[in-house]
Amino acid sequence: MTGMTDQLRTRIAASREASRTIARRWQQGAEYRALEAVFADCPLDRAEPAADRAERLFADDGWAAALIAPLVGALERDPLFEPPFKVSRDARRFGALLFDCPALSITMSIGDVVAMATLPAPTSVLCTGRVTVTRYLKAGGATMGRWRVDPIGADFTAAAATPARALPPLKPAQGELVRLDGRTEAQLLASARSDVVTLAATVRPGAAPLMREYAISDGALIRTASNDDRASRTEMLLAFLRLSGRADAGEQFDQVTRDPAFHLRWAAMREWLALDARAARPRLAEMAMDDPHAEIRAAAAQTLATVERRLQQVPCLA
Repeated sequence: MTGMTDQLRTRIAASREASRTIARRWQQGAEYRALEAVFADCPLDRAEPAADRAERLFADDGWAAALIAPLVGALERDPLFEPPFKVSRDARRFGALLFDCPALSITMSIGDVVAMATLPAPTSVLCTGRVTVTRYLKAGGATMGRWRVDPIGADFTAAAATPARALPPLKPAQGELVRLDGRTEAQLLASARSDVVTLAATVRPGAAPLMREYAISDGALIRTASNDDRASRTEMLLAFLRLSGRADAGEQFDQVTRDPAFHLRWAAMREWLALDARAARPRLAEMAMDDPHAEIRAAAAQTLATVERRLQQVPCLA
């Protein structure tokens, strides 16, 4: 038994190395390079050009079969082969990332009909904030519930957000292409008779700053989350500066409190206050007076009163 275990361990190690070699060759192959060429010069300031190209690409799905054919062959030759895909899985769906570039990502997904039929029905729907193009390789007889939401403007506040409005459902046909503007629309598949197989392109440029989750029952906004990778990275770096005690980084905090993204401005101010409230106070007062976003002005004004009260209680040691 020990010998078999050692043998298997050796096979797994050899297969892993072979998998890396095959993956590098695959990414340098004609099919993958052709995809890179399709989206190479897409503008990164708006969604429509990349979405248009995705629609033209998805009009014929032969490229997808050609793209994964070398990997299918490798798996047939070696059951321990590890395809070079990032995968995602939830209770209802399994997905594999086939292609990723600055303009978009392309994912192949399988929706599990048994899970859709037996799990409790979802109580909320997600407005992703991104444009997607989906080709239904197998529609499974599913019904697509749809909702419309207002776009996020510079004055968006969760407290004043209007509810999502239900639209008539659709029934995607086999092979149908569906473009969804996730900045103002949400959708949810249900009532499938068989597994649903899709190719989906998720466009990065032109995304809304927030993704939003709404209750299906009454359309009420439940929660929001940042949809900006840049903003998320910046928040992480600012948190690192705070935890490192970098009081000398005030210029960096000040700069981010002037960012066009309103949620990032306030996140930066919170981190700065936690690091050095005395240094952050003048900028906090400015935000209370003239920040473009009403919710931030109100939060800054309320926070300013608390900060000034605490600073009066603590003598300056400078």
